[in-house]
Amino acid sequence: MVLAAGRGERMRPLTDTRPKPLLQVHGKPLMQYHLEALAAGGFASAMVNTAWLGEQIEAAFHDALALQRPLDEREQLSNSEHSATSISLHYSHEGRDFGGALETAGGIARALPQLDTVFWSMAGDVFAPDMVFTRSALERFAGSGMLAHLWLVPNPAHNTKGDFGLEAVGAGGMGRCVDPAPGSTAPRYTYSTFALFHRDLFAQPWCDIPAGNPHGIKAPLAPLLRKAMQGARVSAEIYTGRWTDVGTPERLAELNAQTP
Repeated sequence: MVLAAGRGERMRPLTDTRPKPLLQVHGKPLMQYHLEALAAGGFASAMVNTAWLGEQIEAAFHDALALQRPLDEREQLSNSEHSATSISLHYSHEGRDFGGALETAGGIARALPQLDTVFWSMAGDVFAPDMVFTRSALERFAGSGMLAHLWLVPNPAHNTKGDFGLEAVGAGGMGRCVDPAPGSTAPRYTYSTFALFHRDLFAQPWCDIPAGNPHGIKAPLAPLLRKAMQGARVSAEIYTGRWTDVGTPERLAELNAQTP
């Protein structure tokens, strides 16, 4: 699921006339990087939620995106599966149905009946061209008994306090994701927005919103994750590739000034 419903207030005036996931880095919409990477990993379908200027997103991508670029050497080594030739797109139009975005948990709950038991999730407005999506990662998570697996990044300048901690790191750099107590000196990292989720995270006892979110309840994701962390049901790993939360026009300009 590609989360693309936000207003992008900090990106104004750029987002006054264009949704944030369609802002371009090196001539390509931000969310297209994710869609191409998913297709490169062999995933053939994606759900996109929309709200602010959401009709532009559907008009840009329609019901499918063809994978036009060949896999580079890194992706070939990282993917044991054949890449998909295209990725079909489905939409959850929160703006049309409820007049605005439902926040992350509310938006996922709205789309839940159309999502698989285990699914990828990511924000459509982050730039992470090195992120690789593999079937092996999804299958490993599906058999782990966890409700969520998060990719964490070193804290950027705009989030120096971080979001979550990582404990009991084992093979492959994976460990238990935790919410350190106030005053703890344990290191915190920033949630990259890349995750694998089990649909049970969006059901009782973790989430009170009915599947399909028929009443359009707005709900953030963090409280669900923290509750699941208390039950030791969230794992995580550190992502070390390029990553930018494209939250301001200045960050977007810096990205476009860099060599692709």
